[in-house]
Amino acid sequence: MSSSFDLSGKVAVVTGSSKGIGRAIAERMAEHGARVVVSSRKAEACEEVAAGIRARGGEAMVQACHIGRRRDLEGLVEATLARWGRIDVLVCNAAANPYYGPLAKMPDEAMDKVLENNVKSVVWLSNLVLPQMAERRDGVIIIISSVGSFTGSDVLGFYNMSKAAEQSLARSLAYEWGAHNIRVNCIAPGLIRTDFSRALWENDKLLAKRTASSALKRIGEPDEIAGAAVMLAAPAGAFITGQTILVDGGRLIGVLPPD
Repeated sequence: MSSSFDLSGKVAVVTGSSKGIGRAIAERMAEHGARVVVSSRKAEACEEVAAGIRARGGEAMVQACHIGRRRDLEGLVEATLARWGRIDVLVCNAAANPYYGPLAKMPDEAMDKVLENNVKSVVWLSNLVLPQMAERRDGVIIIISSVGSFTGSDVLGFYNMSKAAEQSLARSLAYEWGAHNIRVNCIAPGLIRTDFSRALWENDKLLAKRTASSALKRIGEPDEIAGAAVMLAAPAGAFITGQTILVDGGRLIGVLPPD
């Protein structure tokens, strides 16, 4: 293994890692030597992922966590520190999108859920993890944003806004903590084949439009996001901070075809 991508001895916490992008990131970081904390709301689903990591010779633990509950986030950090004594890499992947439709009809309850899960939870969890990173003068935070943060939408406007907020947050955290050798970045995936985005890629008309307007003429797979996360967490990404890396198959460089 190239030392540029070696995560041996590192402890990585990945939220929302029972499936999809989060699972791929947890599995690939483990393959590169990290001890991984698999976390989502349901411990049973996490155990399956952790068992697979262990079966392949990696190290993994499970900690159930609802990211919208601050006490759950505190428990996630406390359990990790009790087991492994440190957190070197934090991947804020878990997110919520309870509403699909125009902003004018979005209920306040849905807005509150998006803000709590996609923005406040990242602030809470980062603030819980950053001090012990600063003590060691080493740490990485990766926030999974979205290509939607760069575009307008008539059905995902508030979700996209929350993903843009994550990018602004990453820049501020990177600037605030950079003197402690802590790096903070976002990854903005395009359309990826996950359960979270199933409503988009199972719609044949929408899928055809998305793929026709992208350079690679296809949607992405979770592993293709995981590779970027490994790079940012590893020595290969040591001089990258405050950035948003767009991993969208060239969608935003294309021209949208007519409806």
